Amino acid sequence: MANESKLSLLAISAFCESLSGMLDAGIDISEAVSLLKRKDDRSGVLNDGVNRISKSLEEGSTLSEAMKESGMFPKYVLDMVETGETTGNSAEALARLSSYYSSQHSLSEKIKATIVYPMAMIVLIIIVLFLMLKTVLPAFANVYETLTGSLSESSFAYINYAFLFCRIALILMSVLVIGVGVAYLLYRSGHKKQIASLIRMIPGASAIMEDMALYRFTSAFEVYLASGYVQDDAVEKAAQMADHEEVERKIEEVKKQMAEGHGFASAANNAGLYEPVYGRMLIPAEKSGHMDETLTRLTELLKNGIENGSDKLLSSLESVLSGILMVTVAIALLCVMLPLIGIMNSIG
Repeated sequence: MANESKLSLLAISAFCESLSGMLDAGIDISEAVSLLKRKDDRSGVLNDGVNRISKSLEEGSTLSEAMKESGMFPKYVLDMVETGETTGNSAEALARLSSYYSSQHSLSEKIKATIVYPMAMIVLIIIVLFLMLKTVLPAFANVYETLTGSLSESSFAYINYAFLFCRIALILMSVLVIGVGVAYLLYRSGHKKQIASLIRMIPGASAIMEDMALYRFTSAFEVYLASGYVQDDAVEKAAQMADHEEVERKIEEVKKQMAEGHGFASAANNAGLYEPVYGRMLIPAEKSGHMDETLTRLTELLKNGIENGSDKLLSSLESVLSGILMVTVAIALLCVMLPLIGIMNSIG
């Protein structure tokens, strides 16, 4: 019976790594899965899935069939495991899947940090502005009103500009937080392409998203090849992982050229799928029979590029938001302190 709960990226990686190691050690698949079961009765998504898989294997199902029946694995994993069973490379396929999902988890955490940290900064700005409006500015306003009478009619009336400025900034930051929240809900409800188009408008984000699509495609292509797929079929299958219009367009061009007799390396280079320096890596590798090693290296380079791009984007957003916070507080405090300077000058 399928379960709607899906395993996390890290759980899939751990599951595949454990099975791969035991299969390499010569342990039968049914026994290997049984060894993964918890000895206690505590439930959990992974443990429930392992129990279902173990039961299906005992009933005569293959590993891919048992994993499919559990309803906890994405189609990509099921395809890879089934191909590994067909070609006799189950351990290798599982090892590649483990590496793929481990890298996906690492990148996912990196992207989350790139989003969460700026949002935390914005929330901090909102808190500071709220405190300025509710405590700091009213305290100064009361002092000045005591000294000069009606604040609106005195020479210190421009303190109201501090209130106005903080209110405007608070409204803008609040609207931004609400907008991000709505975008997240829309993204989760199936409007991924529309939200992705908005994200690409952020300077630097477009290149990161394209590199992520290339990384997903290249990693999947590498795993499909290692599992026994021919290049044409591997490209066809891996293309489903891209989920990026521009990258998908280039992959279609690659498929056309491969249908005309070109190898993947030549077709990818001609279609401009990768940066020229990356594309040229593939051609000699394909001719020398070292395609697997080069694809592994290429995925590492793409991953490093995504991480570096995320770090730069995060650094830029941090600088902008820190600047907004400092400028907002500085202007508000300046508006508050000017009357005090006026009082000190009049006393002098």
